[in-house]
Amino acid sequence: MKKTVVIGASPNEARYSNMAVRKLTKYGHEAIPLGIREGSINNIKIITNRPELTDIHTVTMYVGSQNQEDWIEYIYSLAPKRIIFNPGTENTDFINDARKKGIEVLVTCTLILLDSGGF
Repeated sequence: MKKTVVIGASPNEARYSNMAVRKLTKYGHEAIPLGIREGSINNIKIITNRPELTDIHTVTMYVGSQNQEDWIEYIYSLAPKRIIFNPGTENTDFINDARKKGIEVLVTCTLILLDSGGF
């Protein structure tokens, strides 16, 4: 079980972030959805602030690079072991900085990782 923060979570079931939260829980991982809109995903409330969290294994990004600046220091405060940059969220500066901090970085799709058993 990998405690996973989903940045950019949406209550819209058609959004990949929503699918990721549902699939994470389906595969037995604890999903913590953080987003800008209130709502829920499979009875998990979307958190609209930046709470103190501990024991975070993975942060998976669903926010484009142009909107990541406000998230970066918060993500580092979570001390994740891994950050996943899903398609469309790639950010070379953030990726390089995270790697320098010793955080594993993957540029791939969380949904595919889950389905392939590589999560």
